[in-house]
Amino acid sequence: MTDSILSKAATMEIPINSNGDTGTLPEDDGLEQAAKLQWSLDEKVGSSRGTRDLQQVMVSGPNLNETSIVSGGYGGTAEGIIPTSSIKGSNMHHSSSSSSVMAEETTRGVAVEKLETVKKWGLNTYKCTKQMISERFGRGSRTVDLELEAQIEVLRDTKRKYENVLRLARALTDHFYNMVQTQHALGDTFAELSQKSPELRDEFGYNAETQKLLCKNGETLLGAINFFVSSINTLVNKTMEDTLMTIKMYENARLEFDAYRSDLEELSMNPRDAVAMSHIDAAQQQYQTQKDKYERLRSDVTIKLKFLDENKVKVMHKQLLLFHNAISAYFAGNQQQLEQTLQQFNIKLRPPGADKPSWLEKQ
Repeated sequence: MTDSILSKAATMEIPINSNGDTGTLPEDDGLEQAAKLQWSLDEKVGSSRGTRDLQQVMVSGPNLNETSIVSGGYGGTAEGIIPTSSIKGSNMHHSSSSSSVMAEETTRGVAVEKLETVKKWGLNTYKCTKQMISERFGRGSRTVDLELEAQIEVLRDTKRKYENVLRLARALTDHFYNMVQTQHALGDTFAELSQKSPELRDEFGYNAETQKLLCKNGETLLGAINFFVSSINTLVNKTMEDTLMTIKMYENARLEFDAYRSDLEELSMNPRDAVAMSHIDAAQQQYQTQKDKYERLRSDVTIKLKFLDENKVKVMHKQLLLFHNAISAYFAGNQQQLEQTLQQFNIKLRPPGADKPSWLEKQ
């Protein structure tokens, strides 16, 4: 009886009035009695099980991560239910774990590489310092190329002498520039006095013209000296300095080569077992690497010294000839020869009345 009433209640339609309230059904009393009867039966049969399930639900509580997605729409079967926790949790855990592992591996690789670099640098520095101290106190041997060492010493001595020439030439430029400026001011003063002193007009006029001519020739000579200074500066502070930098690299390579050579000699004198032989093989490889580097840089230094010597002769031949001809023509008062000297060496003068040479022109 109860089942028939419940099945009838499940298939009945509940009318809704215009105010949204459910209407009164004639079977309401019967349905209420059937519900009470069914409740009493369920309460007797599953009181213990319901109590246990209720306690479990109250303890665990609802888990939002286990919300299900129904694939079949409303009223779909249970086969279409997909737990969202399995989708989101697995994907997020996999992606985060993969990215963290990759980042950790990258960081570890960089750290290992830096540590290895520092280790090699420290070992190389220790060996070179030990070799340097041994050479300084006369206990260690060093590789010497007598011919090359002599050429290097000649270059350093030549550079010191050329630096002195450059310093004196710059001082001459400064002094001569001040003299030309003084002559220019003196010529202007004589010209002004020639206009204001009728009784001495001719005398002041002659001196004004002389000073202006000397000022013009002085500016021409100043252009020649500036060109001389610029060329010497390039030779000393660029060409020679570049060769000396290569020489410095060669000397460092020589020190490293001797350090690893001494290390190999010490290992070769020890008893040779399996461990010692492995150390000797590693030292032999490092020694060969340093030897190749040393020989390569020695060849580079030899070539640069040769080209530097040829370049130095060409540059100084031209600049010394320019300096001699310009100075001689100026103090001889030969303006035409002075101008021809500048044209011969393709020197362009600065515009008349220009200021003192900038520091860039003095470098």
